Amino acid sequence: VQLQASGGGLVQAGASLRLSCTTAKRTGSNNGMGWFRQTPGKEREFVARISRSADSTYYAAAVKGRFTISRDNVKNTVYLQMNSLKVEDTAVYYCAVARGVYGGDSVTSYQYWGQGTQVTVSS
Repeated sequence: VQLQASGGGLVQAGASLRLSCTTAKRTGSNNGMGWFRQTPGKEREFVARISRSADSTYYAAAVKGRFTISRDNVKNTVYLQMNSLKVEDTAVYYCAVARGVYGGDSVTSYQYWGQGTQVTVSS
């Protein structure tokens, strides 16, 4: 299953970015979706997730109130709107397709992964 993530880049602290992730049609609309991030030498960490029907979202404490996850099942795309970016948000961001309709906070809750998009926030 192919997931195509995009939208990363280099921004200054306080700026905004919107990441997008497009999936294959059936996979994208039938499962929960999530975003994770990873920095060199560290484990991949949960950022946000959204249920299949978008009636449930959940965020890591570090991003709650600044990031918003959403999805468009017609376009088979999930988004991550990132506002008030901080230097510590710098990472490679990955989208993933959950094993079920909600997803979870662990990498093991996800079955397919995108290739990652780099987000760099400078001070």
